[in-house]
Amino acid sequence: MKSLKIVVTVSLGLLVLTGCQSVKSTATAESGSTPPLEVTFIGASGQTVGKAQLAAVPEGVQIDLQVSGLTPGAHGFHIHEKAACDAPTFDSAGAHFNPMHKEHGFLNPKGAHAGDLPNLVVDEQGNGRLSTVTKSVVMLPDKPNSLFKPGGTSLVIHEKEDDLKTDPSGNSGKRIACGAVK
Repeated sequence: MKSLKIVVTVSLGLLVLTGCQSVKSTATAESGSTPPLEVTFIGASGQTVGKAQLAAVPEGVQIDLQVSGLTPGAHGFHIHEKAACDAPTFDSAGAHFNPMHKEHGFLNPKGAHAGDLPNLVVDEQGNGRLSTVTKSVVMLPDKPNSLFKPGGTSLVIHEKEDDLKTDPSGNSGKRIACGAVK
């Protein structure tokens, strides 16, 4: 009788724990929570130049970027419309991600693209870090501004500073690094 009582107690305990886990999993799926995603950047020669971590946050998407081996100075940094990073030009990444059909730049009265991001500043040693939250995109599938749209998206670093107003790319020059978001 005592062993039956222990088995029933243990079984009920496992049932409660399993039920709690199921509720937690359902709540996570319904809230649209997506695990953080790591994106690897390659340079024009195909070498790894850095990584970015993307995470869904209540305000949008948090992007934490760290790169090395780049030219010192400010560089345009954008989300592009395709998850294709074919070196050396990265033209395969397409245009800036722009599902709402705006013009380029935070300072443009007709902008900004969903793919517009702040400039990345690289120090004299060739290292750059940027942490930003963009409210223009999401990590949920089936949304027009989703980073996971069919064909994916990419993060691209340009050779020059983005002037934040000139359409279509802020006069930021050629593409020097790219990371596919899949």
